[in-house]
Amino acid sequence: MSRTSLADGLRFAFGTLTALPVRLTKWDRDAARAGMLCAPLAGLVVGLCAAALGSALLALGAGPLLAATATAAVPAALTRGLHLDGLADTADGLGSAKPAEQALQIMKQSDVGPFGVITLLFVLLAQVAVLFQLYETSWTRGALAAAVSAAAARLALTLAARSGVPAARPEGLGAAVAGTVPRPAALLAAGLVTALAALAATPFGAYEAVRCAAAVVLALCTAELLLRHCVRRFGGITGDVFGALAETAATTALVVLALG
Repeated sequence: MSRTSLADGLRFAFGTLTALPVRLTKWDRDAARAGMLCAPLAGLVVGLCAAALGSALLALGAGPLLAATATAAVPAALTRGLHLDGLADTADGLGSAKPAEQALQIMKQSDVGPFGVITLLFVLLAQVAVLFQLYETSWTRGALAAAVSAAAARLALTLAARSGVPAARPEGLGAAVAGTVPRPAALLAAGLVTALAALAATPFGAYEAVRCAAAVVLALCTAELLLRHCVRRFGGITGDVFGALAETAATTALVVLALG
């Protein structure tokens, strides 16, 4: 990417995937491609903000449960809840067992159905439970998990925007980014983020480095399974599916980091 396209990509990534005050300057396929390649960086910033709040609460004497709850709340706040909303809408669409057009219409409705409520409940419970476990062990493990899971969540979006993955609708974020990222670039981003996650955990030992790398890889695998299912059911991706992929990848990464 050139310097100009990198700047546009960063604005696109932060302007569409976070609620941070970043002004979009371009909304075209080139900016979308650069933006989706920069998505893990936007996730890392969100994760570091979450880790900072959780760690600060622990330093001020709060318990690990409050720190875990606050850490899980930061990504929701920094996305205005859009990813959680996408997760709920996707769950309602998939759970409806309706044909693609009807399922997409259900997903566009403003209310949240029973499948969405149940999915949100268990996903958020899982995230808080894992962060509580990690913070109870060490604030550094909790902070590392917050950063790694948030980066993995947005990396799943980079892979979902690769060439060959269609959009389910002709409008919206899904249509804007679908197929914009070349497959080699998406795989390169996946390898780079995985390596950096392992490198960040190296000070905690070789086992922790392997576990962080595995967390990213398994998060991507889980998101890929959901992506393929959504493409089969809906005919492609939507903004809601992107939100579901991000939350699925983040939760998977956290669960892997809690094991062992």
